[in-house]
Amino acid sequence: MTTMKSGASAGTKSSFWASGHWPTLLAAFLYFDLAFMVWVILGPLAPTIAQDLGLTPAQKGLMVAVPTLAGALLRITNGILVDDIGPKRAGAISQIVVIGGLFYSWFNGIDSFEGILALGLVLGFAGASFAIALPLASRWYPPEHQGKAMGLAGMGNSGTVLAALLAPTLANSYGWNAVLGLACIPLTIVFVVYMVMAKDAPNPPARKSQTRYFEPLKTADAWWLMAFYAVTFGGFVGLAASLPIYFTDQFHLTPVTAGYCTAACVFAGSLVRPLGGALADRIGGVKALMIVFVVAALALAGVPQADSLPAALALFVIAMLAFGIGNGSVFQLVPQRFAAEIGVMTGLVGMAGGMGGFYLASSLGFAKQWSGSFAPGFYIFAGLAVLALIALIFVKGHWRATWGAAEGVRI
Repeated sequence: MTTMKSGASAGTKSSFWASGHWPTLLAAFLYFDLAFMVWVILGPLAPTIAQDLGLTPAQKGLMVAVPTLAGALLRITNGILVDDIGPKRAGAISQIVVIGGLFYSWFNGIDSFEGILALGLVLGFAGASFAIALPLASRWYPPEHQGKAMGLAGMGNSGTVLAALLAPTLANSYGWNAVLGLACIPLTIVFVVYMVMAKDAPNPPARKSQTRYFEPLKTADAWWLMAFYAVTFGGFVGLAASLPIYFTDQFHLTPVTAGYCTAACVFAGSLVRPLGGALADRIGGVKALMIVFVVAALALAGVPQADSLPAALALFVIAMLAFGIGNGSVFQLVPQRFAAEIGVMTGLVGMAGGMGGFYLASSLGFAKQWSGSFAPGFYIFAGLAVLALIALIFVKGHWRATWGAAEGVRI
């Protein structure tokens, strides 16, 4: 297998901070953080938007799920773009699209369900930042530090905390449409910082013909990694988008209070993502993921039995902690197996994660409308975590005996 080229010389082990390029890592984090903030911004705003537009539970679920689906599909395009023109330029283009879309929506206003879905499609470009920010940072670091580098860059998931904390409060003061315009301010500041600090790593993977970009899909390993991330990241982003609706519908909280509760859950998952990468570096990504799937399945299956807000909140925090560790663990494994295809694999794996989030967010809305309860959505996703555990047990022996042994890195 091709060995990853990075800012550190091959075979030389050094401290994490000395082995890469910290300004690029910081720029990648800030870009990812603000992009994630606006990617899920319709979730915290959903109770207010739904009231203004008269949306059904299914429409509310679809509204918060569309950005997730669009972001998932666009991650493939961004993965290809990263390998074709470099991650820095790809990130600049994406940021301009998102800022322009939010400004247009604020300036003209949105007064229909179709209009909010159209905005959701534009916000997909923010969600697709995943396929840019992670390769931007990852290419600077050697294999033994991939878990930490990917985890720190991926900690931009914490942008969802900002959305949950700030969006409902600002909407309460100025109206939800004004929040779209206000979001352009920090996005523009981060864009300038990004252009100054970010730098493409030397010795990037050689450019490929378009037909070769999807060669990883010919291997079963790619599909397994995509499936595992569909559960871990799908659970994280699906809950981040849906919890404001759940808390307001289930416990009759105000949008602002629901935002605070959501922020607590999302903060837990964001905080532990780099810890998940570091844990996977230490005990192996496979072992870490096995723990993740067990904990997540038990927590989600317990949510329908929670008859009080503190109990439900505790279970969601536990689930988010598990998903956050799982996200870091999967991306400790990806560069070990697909070093030369890290750009497109980040896009493909990220796409699968977004698809998982789309399923969870939309299914909770449809479950509520059809059965009058969110419970079926939670039970099914808990079942998916169990299936992922079984699959991981099935493949772990082969992974450790083949590419894990070849890289000499604990998986």
